[in-house]
Amino acid sequence: MQGSRNAAPQSRVGHEEAQSSEGAPGSGPGKRRKRWSKLVLFMVLAHLVGLASSVEALMSSRTSEGAIAWIVSLNTVPYVAVPTYWVFGRNKFEGYAMSRRDEDSGITRALSGKLNELRSHRVESTRSSHYLDGVERLAKLPLMGGNETTLLIDGEETFESLFAGIEAAERYLLVQFYIVRDDDIGTEFQQRLIQKAREGVAVYFLYDEIGSYALSSDYVKELEAAGVNVHRFHSTRGPGNRFQLNFRNHRKVMVADGATAWLGGFNIGDEYLHGEEGIGPWRDTHLKIAGPAALALQLVFLEDWHWATEELPELPWEPVVRSEQDAPVLILPSGPADRFETASLMVQQAIHSARERIWFSSPYFVPDEGVQSMLKLAAINGVDVRILIPEQPDNLLLYYAAYAFLGPLLDAGVEIHRYEAGFLHGKAFLVDDVSAAVGTVNLDNRSFRLNFEITAMVMDPTFAADVEAMFEADFARSRRMELEEIENQPLWHRVAARGAYLFAPVL
Repeated sequence: MQGSRNAAPQSRVGHEEAQSSEGAPGSGPGKRRKRWSKLVLFMVLAHLVGLASSVEALMSSRTSEGAIAWIVSLNTVPYVAVPTYWVFGRNKFEGYAMSRRDEDSGITRALSGKLNELRSHRVESTRSSHYLDGVERLAKLPLMGGNETTLLIDGEETFESLFAGIEAAERYLLVQFYIVRDDDIGTEFQQRLIQKAREGVAVYFLYDEIGSYALSSDYVKELEAAGVNVHRFHSTRGPGNRFQLNFRNHRKVMVADGATAWLGGFNIGDEYLHGEEGIGPWRDTHLKIAGPAALALQLVFLEDWHWATEELPELPWEPVVRSEQDAPVLILPSGPADRFETASLMVQQAIHSARERIWFSSPYFVPDEGVQSMLKLAAINGVDVRILIPEQPDNLLLYYAAYAFLGPLLDAGVEIHRYEAGFLHGKAFLVDDVSAAVGTVNLDNRSFRLNFEITAMVMDPTFAADVEAMFEADFARSRRMELEEIENQPLWHRVAARGAYLFAPVL
């Protein structure tokens, strides 16, 4: 009996301990139900936010391909796609005011007289370059005569010209690059700017905060200590751009005393001079302009500087006319603040105007449907259409994406040449025998819609002949693709190409 009396309390104690254990924090069916409820609520909310974001993407995406890619991802994997979309997915840069267009902005009022002075140096386009009339309206800048142009090929020639330009500056230097590295060539560039600032030359230096994310603070502080005016472009500035990392200022521009200017594919880094391990020598193209068109580049720089600093330096605007070559030059800025897709329309208009040939050089080749259609139509009409792209890529996603549409281009008669002597980074095109362009625009969605870019279009047969010779030398170092190369790719390659192409518009 004693044992029976003792057994009952022990049983009750054990039962109470079991109950206590089941109700303990982090255990028991009740707690598990709460966790599942929270998880289900999170999933429902994520899909609702994904649905709402997909509506926004539908209404704001500039291409149907981009809208489809975002809508699919936002509704299938919203946990990843929603934050990605609000950081990378927007296509419109809010708040940026251009003196060439926004009549009520402060910078317009400050620079309206300067823009009118530039228009006074406008020259009429010739019959052979009549297609520039529409491009000129896009640029909101005039085709200006009296220029001397120099094609710069590869690093040694380009940096020699840039450094000579810095040395020759007497009043001011405007400097803007997408990537600036704190390496040997970057340090030499920095020290040359510092020396000019100490000589009393006003130096304004603008760099992209995303492209130059690795630039050390010591590099910037040393410039500032010497009196150089240094600022980031601030692509995340403005309420509508606060969380955006997709907008970049991809322009590479230098202006000396408003008389001479440089633009093209070169950034400031050792790889642009010595090449890069894994992809070989760097094949790039730059352009030097001496003459009134330098002031158009100066105006574009000031628009970017004003966005970054809300300041507007007082600079001279007297054009220096070069009568020896007298090349007409149109400076075409483009970017996500434009009303239209300026860069894409420029390329399509150039293709449309070609009667004998149009040759393009671009390291990244994933053009939109409009450009693809224009390329095919030109080739079908008998125009010599050639595209020069790298054999060795530095972006595998864009490399595979190109295989999704190269077949139809080849089938239409477009020639695709792959440069084999290193990494091709130059951005240029040649139209017939009379006009050529050098700039920063790649033939892809990022350059067409997300980056601030700059292009110089030169209407001069002598310069066109120089660009032709450059292309011919590059074609000699390239291999021409055949349609069978696309058709004989293994299944995994074709699947990778289609998958990469699906996401190309959102890159």
